[in-house]
Amino acid sequence: MNQTAIHIEQLTVAYQAVPVLWQVGLNIQKGKRTAIIGPNGAGKSTLIKSILGLMTPLTGEVDFSVKDGEWSEYKSIKKSVAYVPQKSSVDWDFPTIVLDVVVMGRYGHLGWFKRPGKKDMALAEEMLVKVGMHSFKDRQISQLSGGQRQRVFLARALVQQAEIYLLDEPLAGVDMKSEKVIMELLEELSSAGKTVIVVHHDLQTVKEYFDEVVFLNREVVAAGSVATTFTEDIIEETYRKDHSVAERVDQL
Repeated sequence: MNQTAIHIEQLTVAYQAVPVLWQVGLNIQKGKRTAIIGPNGAGKSTLIKSILGLMTPLTGEVDFSVKDGEWSEYKSIKKSVAYVPQKSSVDWDFPTIVLDVVVMGRYGHLGWFKRPGKKDMALAEEMLVKVGMHSFKDRQISQLSGGQRQRVFLARALVQQAEIYLLDEPLAGVDMKSEKVIMELLEELSSAGKTVIVVHHDLQTVKEYFDEVVFLNREVVAAGSVATTFTEDIIEETYRKDHSVAERVDQL
């Protein structure tokens, strides 16, 4: 029986009074790999940021169920949620080495004023081994390829030992080796009961990589299992539909 990890209700989000998401309602299933799919400008990254509390919605709410039967706001369970942002939002010229980037994933558990201990460092190295990047641990992040950088940021998420993982286009611009490593680890996480939500752009790999799919074009066009929801009709509707909602803010 499916359980809900994240419940989103009537979520409307705007940039400068122009709605980017309109009354989004979703149930993200626990222990599943869910793809968020839609055209450019559909609000996919905005949805992820809203789930994480990085954007304040005009209306609606997001609730999390980390423990069975208990609903919480993000601020109460944020240690149980890991986030891998888009590559374009990261300052790759920042002077730091790979191991330090991964250890940053422990700060939520340690607090900013407590230094990582031996166990934290050992966990960071273990996760670098897992993503195939341990031999790069002393390398400056600016010296890494796109795929290598994504694997490092996945390792940073893994050291959080979270229950829910949100990744914003983790496969964009990565090499095939990195894509294989990333998706195998995400499958491993979901097999262990973790919830994985991915903004994804490659329609050809959805059936191979994901259990659930959300079709988004400012509004939810459809959501459900890949087996029943990933159809040509829904794909066509999502990518052709005119979701001009700029004036709907007046209705709020």
